[in-house]
Amino acid sequence: MRRVLVNGEVTKPSYKLQVGNEVSVELEPPKTFEVEPQEIPLDIVYSDDDIIVVNKPRGLVVHPAAGNYCGTLVNALFFKFGKLSSLGSPVRPGIVHRLDKDTTGLIVVARNDKAYASLSKQFKNRQVKKVYSAIVHGVMKDDEGVIEAKIGRHPVNRKKMAVIDQENLKSREALSIYKVKRRFDKFTEVDVTIKTGRTHQIRVHLNHIKHSIVGDPIYGKDKYERLLLRAKVLGFYHPTTGEYKEFVSDKDPDFDEFVKGLQK
Repeated sequence: MRRVLVNGEVTKPSYKLQVGNEVSVELEPPKTFEVEPQEIPLDIVYSDDDIIVVNKPRGLVVHPAAGNYCGTLVNALFFKFGKLSSLGSPVRPGIVHRLDKDTTGLIVVARNDKAYASLSKQFKNRQVKKVYSAIVHGVMKDDEGVIEAKIGRHPVNRKKMAVIDQENLKSREALSIYKVKRRFDKFTEVDVTIKTGRTHQIRVHLNHIKHSIVGDPIYGKDKYERLLLRAKVLGFYHPTTGEYKEFVSDKDPDFDEFVKGLQK
Protein backbone atom coordinates (compact mmCIF):
# COMPACT_ATOMS: atom_id res chain seq x y z
CA MET A 1 0.00 0.00 0.00
CA ARG A 2 1.11 3.57 -0.72
CA ARG A 3 1.22 5.25 2.67
CA VAL A 4 3.55 8.22 2.07
CA LEU A 5 2.07 11.28 0.35
CA VAL A 6 3.60 14.61 -0.65
CA ASN A 7 1.10 17.46 -0.72
CA GLY A 8 -1.65 14.85 -0.63
CA GLU A 9 -0.42 13.00 -3.70
CA VAL A 10 1.64 9.89 -4.44
CA THR A 11 5.09 10.74 -5.80
CA LYS A 12 7.98 8.76 -7.23
CA PRO A 13 10.60 7.46 -4.76
CA SER A 14 13.18 9.60 -6.55
CA TYR A 15 11.26 12.83 -5.89
CA LYS A 16 13.36 15.40 -4.03
CA LEU A 17 11.51 17.30 -1.34
CA GLN A 18 11.16 21.04 -1.77
CA VAL A 19 10.81 23.73 0.85
CA GLY A 20 7.16 24.01 1.81
CA ASN A 21 6.22 20.43 0.84
CA GLU A 22 3.80 18.72 3.21
CA VAL A 23 4.58 15.07 3.82
CA SER A 24 2.03 12.75 5.41
CA VAL A 25 2.58 9.16 6.49
CA GLU A 26 -0.16 6.67 7.22
CA LEU A 27 1.03 4.27 9.90
CA GLU A 28 -0.20 0.71 10.28
CA PRO A 29 -2.04 0.04 13.52
CA PRO A 30 0.16 -1.71 16.11
CA LYS A 31 -0.08 -5.46 16.02
CA THR A 32 -1.67 -7.00 19.07
CA PHE A 33 -0.03 -10.04 20.59
CA GLU A 34 -0.98 -12.36 23.39
CA VAL A 35 1.35 -14.86 25.01
CA GLU A 36 0.04 -18.38 24.46
CA PRO A 37 0.55 -21.09 27.11
CA GLN A 38 2.81 -23.90 25.91
CA GLU A 39 3.72 -27.16 27.60
CA ILE A 40 7.50 -26.99 27.84
CA PRO A 41 9.46 -28.94 30.50
CA LEU A 42 10.93 -26.70 33.20
CA ASP A 43 13.27 -27.23 36.14
CA ILE A 44 11.43 -25.32 38.89
CA VAL A 45 13.83 -24.70 41.77
CA TYR A 46 11.34 -22.84 43.98
CA SER A 47 7.86 -21.35 43.77
CA ASP A 48 5.24 -19.77 46.02
CA ASP A 49 2.40 -17.28 45.57
CA ASP A 50 4.84 -14.45 44.78
CA ILE A 51 7.84 -15.78 42.89
CA ILE A 52 9.13 -18.59 40.69
CA VAL A 53 12.80 -19.52 40.48
CA VAL A 54 13.74 -21.54 37.41
CA ASN A 55 16.95 -23.28 36.40
CA LYS A 56 16.88 -22.24 32.74
CA PRO A 57 18.31 -24.69 30.22
CA ARG A 58 20.56 -23.72 27.32
CA GLY A 59 18.68 -22.70 24.18
CA LEU A 60 15.51 -21.48 25.92
CA VAL A 61 14.65 -17.84 25.17
CA VAL A 62 13.31 -16.00 28.23
CA HIS A 63 10.45 -14.04 26.66
CA PRO A 64 8.75 -13.57 23.27
CA ALA A 65 10.24 -11.02 20.89
CA ALA A 66 10.24 -10.21 17.18
CA GLY A 67 10.68 -13.41 15.21
CA ASN A 68 10.41 -15.55 18.34
CA TYR A 69 6.88 -15.43 19.71
CA CYS A 70 6.62 -18.95 21.05
CA GLY A 71 8.65 -21.65 22.75
CA THR A 72 9.93 -19.28 25.45
CA LEU A 73 10.18 -19.44 29.23
CA VAL A 74 7.18 -17.12 29.53
CA ASN A 75 5.06 -19.41 27.35
CA ALA A 76 6.03 -22.33 29.57
CA LEU A 77 5.28 -20.47 32.80
CA PHE A 78 1.85 -19.42 31.53
CA PHE A 79 1.05 -23.07 30.91
CA LYS A 80 2.22 -24.23 34.34
CA PHE A 81 1.13 -21.33 36.56
CA GLY A 82 -1.60 -19.60 34.56
CA LYS A 83 -0.79 -16.00 35.50
CA LEU A 84 2.22 -13.75 36.01
CA SER A 85 2.63 -10.10 36.99
CA SER A 86 0.93 -7.70 34.57
CA LEU A 87 3.57 -5.02 35.04
CA GLY A 88 6.20 -4.43 32.40
CA SER A 89 5.87 -5.21 28.70
CA PRO A 90 2.89 -7.40 27.63
CA VAL A 91 5.33 -9.91 26.12
CA ARG A 92 7.50 -9.90 29.25
CA PRO A 93 5.00 -10.54 32.07
CA GLY A 94 6.76 -11.11 35.37
CA ILE A 95 10.24 -10.80 33.87
CA VAL A 96 12.45 -8.58 36.03
CA HIS A 97 15.79 -9.73 34.59
CA ARG A 98 16.90 -12.07 31.83
CA LEU A 99 19.51 -14.55 30.72
CA ASP A 100 20.87 -14.90 27.20
CA LYS A 101 19.41 -17.77 25.19
CA ASP A 102 22.57 -19.87 25.51
CA THR A 103 23.26 -19.04 29.17
CA THR A 104 22.01 -21.61 31.66
CA GLY A 105 21.06 -21.18 35.29
CA LEU A 106 18.90 -19.33 37.76
CA ILE A 107 16.28 -16.73 36.96
CA VAL A 108 13.49 -15.35 39.18
CA VAL A 109 10.05 -14.40 37.84
CA ALA A 110 7.32 -12.37 39.60
CA ARG A 111 3.86 -13.92 39.88
CA ASN A 112 2.12 -10.70 40.94
CA ASP A 113 2.57 -6.95 40.71
CA LYS A 114 3.78 -6.54 44.30
CA ALA A 115 6.54 -9.06 43.72
CA TYR A 116 7.46 -7.43 40.41
CA ALA A 117 7.80 -3.99 42.00
CA SER A 118 9.90 -5.34 44.87
CA LEU A 119 12.26 -7.39 42.71
CA SER A 120 12.63 -4.62 40.13
CA LYS A 121 13.62 -2.20 42.89
CA GLN A 122 16.17 -4.67 44.27
CA PHE A 123 17.76 -5.13 40.85
CA LYS A 124 17.83 -1.37 40.30
CA ASN A 125 19.42 -0.74 43.71
CA ARG A 126 21.95 -3.57 43.20
CA GLN A 127 20.67 -5.56 46.16
CA VAL A 128 20.50 -8.82 44.22
CA LYS A 129 23.40 -11.27 44.45
CA LYS A 130 24.34 -12.62 41.02
CA VAL A 131 27.25 -15.02 40.60
CA TYR A 132 28.05 -16.73 37.30
CA SER A 133 30.39 -19.60 36.56
CA ALA A 134 32.34 -19.76 33.29
CA ILE A 135 35.13 -21.61 31.53
CA VAL A 136 37.42 -19.16 29.73
CA HIS A 137 40.28 -19.48 27.28
CA GLY A 138 43.77 -19.09 28.67
CA VAL A 139 45.22 -19.45 32.15
CA MET A 140 44.39 -16.49 34.37
CA LYS A 141 47.42 -15.28 36.32
CA ASP A 142 45.65 -13.48 39.16
CA ASP A 143 43.47 -15.40 41.62
CA GLU A 144 40.90 -12.62 41.59
CA GLY A 145 40.30 -9.26 40.04
CA VAL A 146 37.90 -6.44 39.23
CA ILE A 147 36.82 -5.39 35.76
CA GLU A 148 35.36 -1.91 35.74
CA ALA A 149 34.78 -0.79 32.18
CA LYS A 150 31.83 0.96 30.55
CA ILE A 151 29.77 -1.03 28.05
CA GLY A 152 27.80 0.23 25.08
CA ARG A 153 26.68 -0.73 21.61
CA HIS A 154 29.62 -1.61 19.34
CA PRO A 155 30.29 1.44 17.12
CA VAL A 156 30.62 -0.70 13.96
CA ASN A 157 28.77 -3.97 14.56
CA ARG A 158 25.47 -2.90 16.10
CA LYS A 159 24.57 -6.49 17.01
CA LYS A 160 27.44 -6.60 19.49
CA MET A 161 28.26 -4.84 22.72
CA ALA A 162 31.73 -3.54 23.53
CA VAL A 163 33.83 -1.81 26.13
CA ILE A 164 33.52 1.89 25.29
CA ASP A 165 36.11 4.41 26.45
CA GLN A 166 35.32 7.30 24.09
CA GLU A 167 33.34 10.08 25.74
CA ASN A 168 31.38 10.83 22.55
CA LEU A 169 29.91 7.29 22.41
CA LYS A 170 26.98 6.20 24.55
CA SER A 171 27.88 3.72 27.28
CA ARG A 172 26.95 2.71 30.83
CA GLU A 173 29.11 1.80 33.78
CA ALA A 174 29.65 -1.91 34.36
CA LEU A 175 31.39 -3.73 37.21
CA SER A 176 32.38 -7.40 37.32
CA ILE A 177 34.41 -9.16 40.03
CA TYR A 178 36.03 -12.49 39.17
CA LYS A 179 37.61 -15.23 41.26
CA VAL A 180 39.53 -18.20 39.86
CA LYS A 181 38.16 -21.59 40.89
CA ARG A 182 40.42 -23.97 38.94
CA ARG A 183 43.16 -23.72 36.36
CA PHE A 184 43.79 -26.16 33.53
CA ASP A 185 46.49 -26.33 30.84
CA LYS A 186 44.77 -23.90 28.48
CA PHE A 187 41.59 -22.92 30.32
CA THR A 188 40.39 -21.44 33.60
CA GLU A 189 37.18 -22.00 35.55
CA VAL A 190 36.12 -18.71 37.09
CA ASP A 191 33.23 -17.32 39.15
CA VAL A 192 32.08 -13.82 38.24
CA THR A 193 29.94 -11.62 40.48
CA ILE A 194 28.27 -8.78 38.62
CA LYS A 195 27.24 -5.57 40.34
CA THR A 196 25.51 -4.20 37.23
CA GLY A 197 23.38 -5.93 34.61
CA ARG A 198 24.47 -4.73 31.20
CA THR A 199 23.72 -6.71 28.05
CA HIS A 200 26.39 -9.40 27.54
CA GLN A 201 28.32 -7.88 30.46
CA ILE A 202 30.33 -10.93 31.53
CA ARG A 203 31.04 -11.99 27.96
CA VAL A 204 32.25 -8.51 27.00
CA HIS A 205 34.31 -7.97 30.15
CA LEU A 206 36.09 -11.33 30.03
CA ASN A 207 36.83 -10.89 26.34
CA HIS A 208 38.15 -7.41 27.16
CA ILE A 209 40.84 -8.92 29.42
CA LYS A 210 41.71 -11.50 26.72
CA HIS A 211 39.91 -14.44 28.34
CA SER A 212 36.80 -15.03 26.19
CA ILE A 213 34.29 -17.62 27.33
CA VAL A 214 34.47 -21.04 25.70
CA GLY A 215 31.75 -21.45 23.09
CA ASP A 216 30.92 -17.76 22.78
CA PRO A 217 29.77 -17.32 19.15
CA ILE A 218 29.85 -13.51 19.33
CA TYR A 219 32.92 -12.57 21.32
CA GLY A 220 34.97 -15.77 21.19
CA LYS A 221 36.94 -17.41 18.41
CA ASP A 222 36.68 -21.12 19.16
CA LYS A 223 34.35 -23.60 17.47
CA TYR A 224 32.89 -25.20 20.62
CA GLU A 225 29.13 -25.16 20.07
CA ARG A 226 27.96 -24.49 23.64
CA LEU A 227 28.46 -21.31 25.63
CA LEU A 228 29.99 -22.34 28.97
CA LEU A 229 28.37 -19.66 31.10
CA ARG A 230 26.02 -20.48 33.97
CA ALA A 231 24.01 -18.31 36.38
CA LYS A 232 25.17 -20.16 39.47
CA VAL A 233 23.98 -18.13 42.48
CA LEU A 234 20.94 -15.87 42.81
CA GLY A 235 20.10 -14.13 46.07
CA PHE A 236 17.41 -11.55 46.91
CA TYR A 237 14.91 -10.50 49.56
CA HIS A 238 11.49 -12.13 49.38
CA PRO A 239 8.88 -9.56 48.24
CA THR A 240 6.41 -10.44 51.02
CA THR A 241 8.38 -11.82 53.98
CA GLY A 242 11.52 -9.75 53.52
CA GLU A 243 13.56 -12.88 54.17
CA TYR A 244 16.83 -13.16 52.26
CA LYS A 245 16.69 -16.17 49.96
CA GLU A 246 19.66 -17.57 48.06
CA PHE A 247 19.61 -20.30 45.44
CA VAL A 248 22.53 -22.24 44.00
CA SER A 249 22.56 -24.36 40.86
CA ASP A 250 25.42 -26.42 39.51
CA LYS A 251 23.32 -28.27 36.95
CA ASP A 252 24.82 -27.98 33.48
CA PRO A 253 25.73 -31.27 31.75
CA ASP A 254 27.69 -29.54 28.97
CA PHE A 255 29.70 -27.53 31.50
CA ASP A 256 30.48 -30.61 33.58
CA GLU A 257 31.33 -32.70 30.53
CA PHE A 258 33.84 -30.11 29.32
CA VAL A 259 35.53 -29.94 32.72
CA LYS A 260 35.78 -33.74 32.89
CA GLY A 261 37.46 -33.71 29.50
CA LEU A 262 40.06 -31.26 30.82
CA GLN A 263 40.80 -33.49 33.79
CA LYS A 264 41.71 -36.55 31.69
